[in-house]
Amino acid sequence: MEIGIVGLGRMGANIARRLMRGGHEIVAFDVNLDAVAALAREGAKASASLKDLVGLLKPPRAVWVMLPAGTITEGTISDLGGMLVAGDTVIDGGNTFYKDDVRRAAALKEKSVHYVDVGTSGGIWGLERGYCMMIGGDKAVVDRLDPIFAALAPGAGTIARTEHREGRDPRVENGYMHTGPAGSGHFVKMVHNGIEYGLMQAYAEGFEILHGRANTDLPDAERFDLDLADVAEVWRRGSVISSWLLDLTAMALAEHGKLNNFSGYVQDSGEGRWTVEAAIEESVPANVLSAALFERFRSRLERSFADRLLSAMRSKFGGHVEGRPPPGRT
Repeated sequence: MEIGIVGLGRMGANIARRLMRGGHEIVAFDVNLDAVAALAREGAKASASLKDLVGLLKPPRAVWVMLPAGTITEGTISDLGGMLVAGDTVIDGGNTFYKDDVRRAAALKEKSVHYVDVGTSGGIWGLERGYCMMIGGDKAVVDRLDPIFAALAPGAGTIARTEHREGRDPRVENGYMHTGPAGSGHFVKMVHNGIEYGLMQAYAEGFEILHGRANTDLPDAERFDLDLADVAEVWRRGSVISSWLLDLTAMALAEHGKLNNFSGYVQDSGEGRWTVEAAIEESVPANVLSAALFERFRSRLERSFADRLLSAMRSKFGGHVEGRPPPGRT
């Protein structure tokens, strides 16, 4: 299939590359024209503007927007809405707030332009590992675009199948699913990221306890100087708490030791806040997820080994470079 990709950052460029590996044709655009030129050298068709990109695509067009949530995505989708025609589709693969999806889908529907929201997990590793996707939108449109999603998905791999459930969409075992109407994809991804906050915080606190056992204030007989990289490595193998996050933790500890090169100033990218807001709307107690979010706020006032480990994990799965504390905060 042919698809336009707008936004060639850490994930957007690799999404385009994975699609090209799968035999799909890419028309690429980014305000950074060097990024466009780099992808063109790998086989994509370059465009110089959004208008140029739309003109190069054959109808019915599909344009995947992979930009930071907020003003830049809002403006880009609004501009595309003025250029696309009936039957075309806008796909938002970023971390957009699901209520914005609902609003945008309704606005585009007035022009008979389709809107699909794709919660995309995979970070900077997605080119090789594939992307787990949670997809909202009209079923007929999602089904028509299935070759795109199938090429991006990780596939079943070596993960054992769960007991067969009659009527299950077989796509879920390949790492992607149609979640329902517009907005539902980003809603599921939002909660996914809220859970991610909690998991990361649990690992960070656990390793902080291990790290603190070397404290000289403890009795000699109860003081242990533990090799945290090796603890993480052994837990990866057969432990009930093994996970990809633990894999990344083991990598970070092996590469960086005490993590002194990380500031411990831990950002939040929005989904954690939105998940807590949704829990409040639904009167659902979310003790762990809200505490994990508040811990990130605390890290901006004072920082610990656990905070540096959170920074290291974010660097590993998403290529995030943590910000430095604002003036007056140390």
